Order: sequence, then structure tokens, then C-alpha cells
Amino acid sequence: MADIMTEANDSPIRVVIVDDDALVRKGLVLLLGADPGIRVVGEAVDGLDAEAVIARGRPDVVLMDIRMPRCDGIAATAREIAARPNLAVLVLTTFDADDDVVRALQAGARGYLLKDSAPTDLVAAVRAAAAGTPTLAPAVLERVIRLAAHSTRPRSDDERRALDSLTAREREVADAVARGLSNAEIAADLYLTIATVKSHVGRVMAKLDANSRVQVAVIVNGARPTG
Repeated sequence: MADIMTEANDSPIRVVIVDDDALVRKGLVLLLGADPGIRVVGEAVDGLDAEAVIARGRPDVVLMDIRMPRCDGIAATAREIAARPNLAVLVLTTFDADDDVVRALQAGARGYLLKDSAPTDLVAAVRAAAAGTPTLAPAVLERVIRLAAHSTRPRSDDERRALDSLTAREREVADAVARGLSNAEIAADLYLTIATVKSHVGRVMAKLDANSRVQVAVIVNGARPTG
């Protein structure tokens, strides 16, 4: 896969690592630093320290642990994204409890990975985040889709109108996304090319004003109002 560079100056993807474990930080620096398309521009020991490190390093992507002293990763994620809406935060943690996942995504995290992820998956997630594509660990995606499927949150009028604006094919794709299917699985299920599926998913997300597949699932699976 070709290196993903920033369009403005063709520079490597800038990454800040936020984790209270020095050994974890060192391992991530070595792993990511070995990729010529990625540059680690800062390390922070917790969410409070991250504020100055991110301001100084101006990263494209932040790898954020959750459970840290003084200021946890979820609070730091919400703060940094509020200040820098284009910043991509990837949560990288040992914990995959439902509450942690939901709170991180609500805070604006673009991805949620576990620390036992394969090195190649972590590098791919950093590249995807820099390109604007959300990434969830498979186990986390399954959990989030399950939570969305059992959500009793009623759809808003805007969400109902957005769903009604989908074409028949787009609705099929949206329903498949809501079931947790990957692009390859949707392509096989609907007899489409993966490129066509990606195009449909992009249009679905745009029409639903969703910035992730999880948000698509929440809207599609939202409880229909009664009465």
C-alpha cells in the first residue's frame, strides 16, 4: 500500500502517543517510527500532559490510552477534538468494556483498538485515521453493532427524513452496515464490487450525516416512534 501523506505538504503522518506506560510508549515509537510514512512527534504520560504535547506537535493522529492518572483518555479526547475538530484520535487500550467503547465514540474518537492488535493492523489504523476512515477492532465493532441493534433511542425527524432519502440500493447497504458487515461481505451479499460498495457507503454516510459506520448502525437500528 502506498504511503498516505498529507495533501498540503506531502509530509509523513504526524502522530502523538498518549499512554502512562513508558514501555508501551517506547514500543509504539519503535513500531510506528519504522514506517517512513509515519512520524512520531510527541509523547504524553496522561490526558493532562497531552494538551501541551498535542499543541506543540500538531499531530494528524493521536493514539490515546483510556485509563490514566490525572486526566483519562476519554476526557482528553473530548477536549482535544472540541479544540481541533479535524484531529483523529485512535483509542488504544487494554479495556473493551461496553461503557468505555461508547463513551470514547461519543467523545469523538475516530477508532478504538486493543493493545493486542497486530502491528500491521495498528499501522493500517493510523493510516486510515489520517485519511478520515474510522477503525474499530473486530471484537469492538461486533459489540458496538450489538449495542446499536438493541438501542431504544428514538430516531429524530431529521434521521427519519435522511433514511427516507436513501435509494433502495443505499438502504440495502445501510442495513448491511447496521448488521456489522464489512465492505467485502456486503459486496458478496449484494453481488457488487467492493469499489461500488465503498461508493454507496460514502453516500449513505453523507445523507445520514454520519461520520462512522457505528453512527449509521445507530440511526438504522433506532427505535421507531409509536403512536
